[in-house]
Amino acid sequence: MVVDAQAVQQTESARQRALAGLRVVDSGPEARFDRITRLAQQLFGVPMVSITLLDGDRQWRKSHLGLTTEAPREKAFCDVTARQDSALIVFDATADERFADNPFVVGDPHLRFYAGEPLHAPGGEAVGTLCVLDTEPHTITPEQERVLRDLADWVQDELNRDDELDRAAIAQKGLLPRRKPRAPGFDVAAACEPSRGVSGDFYDWYDVGDDFCVTVGDVMGKGMAAAIVGASVRTALRSTMDFSDLEDSVDAASRLVEEDLDQLATFVTLFHAKVHTDGAVDYVDAGHGLALVVRDRGPLERLRSSALPLGLPAPEPRTPDRVMLGPNDSLVCVSDGVLDALGGDRAFPVLEAIVRGNATPGGAVSRILSAARAGVPIDDVTAVIVRRSTW
Repeated sequence: MVVDAQAVQQTESARQRALAGLRVVDSGPEARFDRITRLAQQLFGVPMVSITLLDGDRQWRKSHLGLTTEAPREKAFCDVTARQDSALIVFDATADERFADNPFVVGDPHLRFYAGEPLHAPGGEAVGTLCVLDTEPHTITPEQERVLRDLADWVQDELNRDDELDRAAIAQKGLLPRRKPRAPGFDVAAACEPSRGVSGDFYDWYDVGDDFCVTVGDVMGKGMAAAIVGASVRTALRSTMDFSDLEDSVDAASRLVEEDLDQLATFVTLFHAKVHTDGAVDYVDAGHGLALVVRDRGPLERLRSSALPLGLPAPEPRTPDRVMLGPNDSLVCVSDGVLDALGGDRAFPVLEAIVRGNATPGGAVSRILSAARAGVPIDDVTAVIVRRSTW
């Protein structure tokens, strides 16, 4: 058989690009993959199981039992499986002329039985395998072959979910405000860091005449569904930016997303404020409760939450409150992920110290997220700061 070396190289190059695009090689252990390998071991009664990815001249194992994390790719059973792009089942390697003198058969780990299914990247490239192995010969039934294929599909779904999350994260970042408000006499900064690729937190700001609006929202839950809800709420609020009254704006946005929130059985806490040129801040806090004012001189002032979150029936109107920012005062709003990572209510003195200790809102926001990462970051973290200038 004549081998087209150029076609082989093109296929290999496409495989490596696809594998690099998954951004999974050399990552740490993950329970979602380890769960699959444990299940495969139990179902097939074998000592060795591997989720193997073919990276250059090595086999790298994302999850494995009874094997090492890496092994040479040359002559590997998994390489054969990926190259033929179909299941490879070897009942007894010593009796199979293709593998009788294979280094993995005559040497460590002295394989006899191998059953592997190819794993594909989103573009269809075979980038690795899910395989079960033993040092004793085995037979497997057609039903077991289907089970192995189902488990391999499960692995692919997990790999592709990461790819989808990466794409969603890029799209979500594109929805964040690109330009700061014109806001003469004010400096603003914000950052949002998701716990799972995409975030249920969101922030926004935009000019409204000479004033500007600032929003921080936190969707109950994490991941893709929370991110979609957050984007819907942000869009709904932006659609009401011409409303002069904050109560009308928040209520109109709530009505626009009410059906979606009801179907998903979730809700959104929201801090939505309009900052005026004279330092007055009108705001509606719908169940958020994590906004505060750090005064240039004077004690920390926590702003009260006076309304229920979006998605919950509001028996009373979401009426705005007002606070004044003096020269060098800062309005700070964070998500509950920051609060949790910094120790609950103990977070407020930490936030105050960070804001007072940084010359710019941008520096303070960066320090807040760094402090949250150093804590126990189990949730999305978001921080927004509006500081009034001294002039």
